[in-house]
Amino acid sequence: MGHPVLAPIATCRISTTPHHVYQSHSQTADNRDKRKRYEDFHGEHYPVNRYGLGWRFWLVSAAAAAGVAITSALGLWQLDRAVQKTRLQTAIESRLTQPAVDQFVLRSTQPQELQHRRVVLRGAWLPETTVFLDNRQMNGRPGFYVVTALKIADSSEAVLVQRGWVPRNFVDRTALPAVATPPGPVIVEGRVTSGPSRLYELAPAQSGPIRQNLDIDAYAAEIRWPLLPLAILETSAQPDGLLRQWPVVGTGVEKHHGYAAQWFGLASLIAVLYVWFQIVRRIHTRPPTP
Repeated sequence: MGHPVLAPIATCRISTTPHHVYQSHSQTADNRDKRKRYEDFHGEHYPVNRYGLGWRFWLVSAAAAAGVAITSALGLWQLDRAVQKTRLQTAIESRLTQPAVDQFVLRSTQPQELQHRRVVLRGAWLPETTVFLDNRQMNGRPGFYVVTALKIADSSEAVLVQRGWVPRNFVDRTALPAVATPPGPVIVEGRVTSGPSRLYELAPAQSGPIRQNLDIDAYAAEIRWPLLPLAILETSAQPDGLLRQWPVVGTGVEKHHGYAAQWFGLASLIAVLYVWFQIVRRIHTRPPTP
C-alpha cells in the first residue's frame, strides 16, 4: 500500500522539474544569442582566431609600436640637438668674455676661430662703399642696416662693418637716410661675425645702395677692394645717429626642448589611445560567458 503523504511531494517534484530545465535552456539560448550578436557585430571589424586576437589587432599593435618608437627617437634626437646647442652657446659666451683682438690678429687668424670674438680696429671709412640692407627691424620698427667697408690701418685690405640701424622714409621708399660717416682715422669696436645678416630673397642679387643681402666675395669684386672673409658687428658708442641694439647672441636651445616635449607628448598619446581602444574597450565589450 502506498504512502498518501508522499504522493503530493513526488507530484510536485515531477511538475517543477521541467520548469527549471526550461529556464536553464532558455538562459543558455539567450547567452548563445548574445554571443552570436557580438560575433556578428564585431566579427567583420575584428576577426578573431582561437586565441581571441585577429590580424587587425596585431596590425594596429605593430603600427602603434612603430609610432611610439619613431616619435620617441625624434624626441631623443631633439634633446641631443639641445645638448649640442648648449655647448655652442657656452663657447659663444666664453669667446665674448675673452680680450678683444686687434687688426693684426684679425688678419692673421682663420675666421672660424674668431667668430663672436670682440675686436677693436683702427682704420678709415670708405663712404662710397656704403650699402643699406632693406627690410630690417629694430625695436619693432622697419628700416635699414647700414654696412660700410673699413680700410684697415697699415694694410691694403678692408672689412665690412655692419654699423647700425636707421629708419626708412615711408613717403619715398627710394630715399636714402642721411648717415654721418666721419673722415680720417677712426676706432671701431665690435664683434666678429661671418657676414652681414641675411634675409630670404626671391629675386637675384641686387645692385645699388639699397639691397636685400650682401655677399662679401661678390661685393669685393664689385668695389675692387680686397675684403676679409668676415664682417664686424659694430658696438661702438658713436654719435652718428645709428641704433646698435643688436639682439643677444643665442643658439635656440629652448626651441629644441619644445620640439622634444612635442614628440614625447605624441608618443604618450599614441600609447594611451592604443591601451584604451585595443585593451580597455576590448575587455569591456567582451561577450558574456555562456
